[in-house]
Amino acid sequence: MALTLKSGCVEMLRTCWRLRSCSIPIWKQTGLLLPAITRHQSSQSINLPSSVVPQTSLSRPAWPEVKYIYPEEEQKQHAAVVKKVNSVIAKEDYGRLFAVVHFASHQWKVTNEDLILVENHIAAECGDRIRMEKVLMVGGDDFTLIGKPLLGKDLVRVEATVIEKTESWPKVHMRFWRRHRFQRKKIIITPQTVLRINSIELAPRLT
Repeated sequence: MALTLKSGCVEMLRTCWRLRSCSIPIWKQTGLLLPAITRHQSSQSINLPSSVVPQTSLSRPAWPEVKYIYPEEEQKQHAAVVKKVNSVIAKEDYGRLFAVVHFASHQWKVTNEDLILVENHIAAECGDRIRMEKVLMVGGDDFTLIGKPLLGKDLVRVEATVIEKTESWPKVHMRFWRRHRFQRKKIIITPQTVLRINSIELAPRLT
């Protein structure tokens, strides 16, 4: 064992003596002998181009750069968008309108002649025409109007007709506790109302 170590050390000294005249430092040639020095030198000396460096959160921020918009420029952009939407509304070239309404504690995306099933009781009778006032969004082929959180009542009008008022199928809720002679059964029936969306109308002009 001692002879092996001795011969290995002698061979290493001979290698270092041969490489003494080289321009590359000896510790880079003998990386297995001094790994810590080699890693330290390589991390400082190697400079890769930006195209080779991978895009990570350390080389660039994880969020896009936000450009500040001055109020005057924002007003110009807003006026241009409103003008374009008004021209589309005036020509009635918006295709089939859709709307997102809030009704009976639920949100519904509806369009003309849609049927929706509301699992709740409504005071209106069958055949009555109602208006859904809580409109969150309305849009067409080329534009979408989003409320914060609701759109104005004078801007959009969504009307529906009560088609049917019925009840759901019975649902059995069973509770059982084995070896205790405990058993409870409950039948749940919820009222249901079917609505048909008649029309979605927009104001003739945005303000």
